[in-house]
This record gives sequence, structure tokens and C-alpha cells, in this order.
Amino acid sequence: MKQIIMCIVVVLGLLSTSCITQKDVVYLQDKGTVVNDSLQIQALATPYRVQVNDLLSVNVKAEKKEINDLVQIFNPTTNIVNDSEQSLYYNGFTVDLHGNIEFPILGEVNVLGFTTDEVEQKVKDVILQKYLKDTAKIFVTVKLSGLKYTTLGEISNKGTQVLYQDRVNILEAIANAGDILDTGDRKDVLIVRQYPNGQKIHHIDLTDIAAMQSEFYYIQPNDLIMVKPLKRKSLGAGQTATQTLTTIASIFSVLVSTYFLARNL
Repeated sequence: MKQIIMCIVVVLGLLSTSCITQKDVVYLQDKGTVVNDSLQIQALATPYRVQVNDLLSVNVKAEKKEINDLVQIFNPTTNIVNDSEQSLYYNGFTVDLHGNIEFPILGEVNVLGFTTDEVEQKVKDVILQKYLKDTAKIFVTVKLSGLKYTTLGEISNKGTQVLYQDRVNILEAIANAGDILDTGDRKDVLIVRQYPNGQKIHHIDLTDIAAMQSEFYYIQPNDLIMVKPLKRKSLGAGQTATQTLTTIASIFSVLVSTYFLARNL
């Protein structure tokens, strides 16, 4: 009987720590990292620089009508009826393995490592130098055609997601994917990010309000967001107190039944 009691004590000790608490699932808690009542969010991330396989939307316009009609030859399409972000996505320019986009009339333009503002200026300079007078007023707009990222692990909707926004923070990205499951570890979310020289893994604690000041708070195109399971999940004891108590009762019942069965043999 003493052995059964010891087993029950051990099981109770394990299961008492297996419930998923409020601190495990609440985002942006004040863990003593904020000295004021409000937190000023600063964009710590450096400007995004174009990488291989990025999809760019490029549009050229001019101030005067006659010049505007002329520069339309530099645009990928001239008869888009539905000028939505989704349409621009399918008419964008993919950055090839050499960092170039195949631009109408201009041919290949290298954009690897440039910001979108720098690509705008680069395309504008080439058009003015080769085809128009330097005094002509043209406007070049370059945007990422959809911010694509992938989610894996303890998250509702796994797979590739696309948001048609210039900036997306990690909470918006996760919400768009259906949120992290209760069994997901919000304290150590992994972000696999692409760089010109390879990939790097970054960690961010989404239960700490200080995450809003992290340079990884805003995601970048082609980010991979991975959510690990909580260690408690592997115990299989249940996510709530009720589920845990049910498990304890079941184990206790099995142990007692086994003891009396062995005693009567």
C-alpha cells in the first residue's frame, strides 16, 4: 500500500504542474520590463532589402498626360480591370537567382540588396537617362506584392500565409493564422529568417510586453514562424484543471484496483 501511496504522490506532483496556466497563454504581459504605464513602440528593424524570390510590384506614372501615355510601356500590364492587391500580386516581378527582375523595355535590372525606395530611384534614373529628358517628372512606385510567411507547429492554420500589407507584426501574422494553440509555447517562438548569406533562427517571448521593442517584432517576407509545444503537453495530463483532475482520478482508480487484485491472488 505504501508503494501505491508513493506512486500517487509522484503522479500528483507531476500533474500539479501540468495544467496550462494563464501566464502561458496571455500575450504581452508586464514582467517588470516596463517602467511606465505605457510602452512606446519603436521600429528597431532595419529597412527591408530585396532578396531572391521576392515578388515586386512596379508601377511607372508621369505628371503630364503625353508622358504618362509613353511610360505605360514600362508597366507590366496596361489593361488591368481589377486593380486590387491580389491582381498586382499575379502581375509582379520575381527576383531571380542572380538578383534581377526582367523589366519591360529596360530588360534586366538588379535589385538584390536594395530597399524598395532605392529600387524606385534606380528604375527612375534608368528611364530618365535612356528614354526621357532629365527634366521629365515621372513617379516610380515599388512595393512587395504581398508579405508571404509560413507557420508551423502548435498553431491553428499551418502553411503559407499572405498578407497584403507593407508592415505586419508577429501578433498580426499569428492571428491571421488562427492564433497559437493553448498547447503552444508562447514564451519561445522561433523565427527562421532569410539573409543574403543564409538563414538564422531568432527567438521571441510573446508573453512579455518587451517583445514589442524587439527587432523581430515585425516579420519579413519569407519568414518561417515555428511554435513549439509546451513540455506539459507531453505528459498528456490535460490542459485545464478539470482535465488534470480527471486524469488523476483515473490513475488513482487503476492503481487501487491493481493493488486489491494483486492482494486477492
